[in-house]
Formats: sequence, C-alpha cells, structure tokens
Amino acid sequence: MQIDSRIVKRLGLGAGVAALVIAGSLAGRVAPTPEPVYMVAPDVVAGENALRAAIDPLFDDEAMGQTRALLVMRDGNIVAERYAPGFGPDTKLLAWSMAKTVTGVLAGLMVADGRLALDAPVPVPAWSQPGDPRGKITLRQLLTMSSGIDHVEDGDPVTAGDTVRMLFQDGAQDMAAYAEAKPLAHAPGESFAYSTGSTMILSDLMTRMLTNSEDPDVRRRAMQMFIDGRLKAPGRLPSLTPEYDAHGTMIGGSILHMTARDYGRFGELLRRRGRTPAGHQILPEKWIDLMTTPSRRNPAYGLHIWLNRNSDESALMPGQAPESLFGCVGHNGQYILISPSQRLTVVRIGMSPRKEERRAVRAGLARLMGLFPG
Repeated sequence: MQIDSRIVKRLGLGAGVAALVIAGSLAGRVAPTPEPVYMVAPDVVAGENALRAAIDPLFDDEAMGQTRALLVMRDGNIVAERYAPGFGPDTKLLAWSMAKTVTGVLAGLMVADGRLALDAPVPVPAWSQPGDPRGKITLRQLLTMSSGIDHVEDGDPVTAGDTVRMLFQDGAQDMAAYAEAKPLAHAPGESFAYSTGSTMILSDLMTRMLTNSEDPDVRRRAMQMFIDGRLKAPGRLPSLTPEYDAHGTMIGGSILHMTARDYGRFGELLRRRGRTPAGHQILPEKWIDLMTTPSRRNPAYGLHIWLNRNSDESALMPGQAPESLFGCVGHNGQYILISPSQRLTVVRIGMSPRKEERRAVRAGLARLMGLFPG
C-alpha cells in the first residue's frame, strides 16, 4: 500500500508543529545527539568484518531507500544492531502490515481458548441475514486472505483504494464496519487477495469475543487486557503498542508500534515455536505449524504470515534464502525474517517506497543471512 504524502502530512501536521516548537525551546540546552548505535559481536559465527560489509549497504546504498533500524539475532542473542541517526534501541517504530502477524498470533490464542474455530463460519453480525453468502466465510479464509470480500488494497490513484479510504478517509471512524459492508468479489476460498480489510474484520471479531459492549472504551480495554496478559507480558514485549480506531477496534492490519528489539523478540517467539526463552509455551506449537503451512490459493502465504515459497504473489526472497524461512512484511519495506534452519531472526525497519528499492533491500537481507550456516 502506497500512502499519498499529502495524507501523511495532513495527519501529522499538528504533531510536527508541536515537535518543532518543543525542539526549538530546548535547542539551547539539549546535549549533542549521540552517535547512532552500531554493534557487531566480535565472535559472531558469520565473521565481524563480513557481517559489517553486509550491513553497511543497507544503510548507505541509496538504491535501497532508507534503513532506520537493523537487528540480527542468532539463538535469541543480538549479534548485530545498527540504527540511523535519530533512531535507537528505545525508538518505537511503526509496523505497518507486520501487525497482521501479531493479529494472527492473537487469533491463535483465541482458537486455543476455544473462543474461535478455524474452519467454522465467523459470527459477523453484518453477514447474519439468511442467504447472505458472506455468512459462509471462515476464520481460516480471513487468515489466508481468501475470504472473497471485495477489497482494493492499492488503488490508482492510491486514495481510490479501499485501504486508504478505510484507514484515513470515510471508513476511519469504524474500520471494521467499512470492511464488513463490502460485498463478495469471489466465492469464499476461491482466490487469494491480500486485504487489510480482512484483518480489520478479524480484529473486530476478536474484540466481540471479549465483550458485547459497543462502547469504544470498553472494547479498547477488553482487547488491550487480552494483549497485555496473553502476549505483551509473557512474550517480554514491553514496547508493544497497538492503536485503535474511534469504535475501539484494534487497527490490527497496519498500525502497531514496537522497538526493533521487541520486533526481534516477537520473531524469536515464532522461531521458538511459541515458547519464550524461559521455555514457557504461550502459543501452541500447532498454531505455528498452521501459520507456516502454505495456503491453498497462495503457497507463499500462510495464516497471516509470508512464506519463502515461489508464487506469483511472493513478498520474500525465494531462491535466495532457505525455503523454511518465513516472515512479517510491512508497507515500504518493513521485515521480520525468521529462518529456523539458521537459528536466525532479522529485523529491518525503514522507508523504501519504490518496488526497486524493496527488491534491493530483500537481496541485501538475503546476502546478510547467507553469511550464517544452515
């Protein structure tokens, strides 16, 4: 999804002005900006010099756009970490569509609890009228982007697409309602169509499993308590910060924040098959298996996560990295790459709006990961 810069400027104008005022008032007494963090472990198996040589182009090569944070973890330990000026280990960074995988994990917790069933029709009130074909859509179909709901992820111009309309225009007050009101474009399960709307429907569905209230504050609190108790605290993700729309629905398709280190810890939770470093199973191993199984309509997509498989619609790097690799992918080149065979998790956060830039970033990340055995 490519978001028009005018929208971003309009949404961020107040915050930007406030930041300038604050910065100006502190200009005379703020200490000089420290050098950005850049650390590579001297004993890293890939070799310190070789790893630096792979990391540097991701920050210095203009053909890749702008990298703001890079984190490499092996066996759960940080072996390399670098940030652009103005960013650091404590900076919360926007997930964009990497948030979908967090939402997919939360759905797995609800399936484990018995609140939702993977292959049962989802109880969406807007689809409950007799004869409504949308009433046959299952949770699995929402998670594999095969619900059939009409949704234009990227419009031409971009402001004509459903994603921008839902997030920033006429659907912004109740994003799930916007998505749920759309008709079918295809029969459920018939085709793959990447859709932030499907994730918003899922976010609303999970909230209604926790509360019957339509009060936005009640809905927001119910979902936040579930996230805090079942993922944020046990997963050791203290910076995990989801955002909510005016109806109190988590914007689970795109607007969530974490530090690069917490994105790495989230990736490690998936690599460790739902177990924390202390060995606590907070997400069933079976759900990880389901998430990383190729879906019927796109072998490069599982349950709200991308797989490193050949496909006409692939977001990773098939042929350049192990087939067992899987990952979270976000707008403008956000990546959490998990390679179980290499015992590796790599996080890249940045701004690469052009396809050519993102292709170069993926190639650079593949070269970096290729330094590690497995």
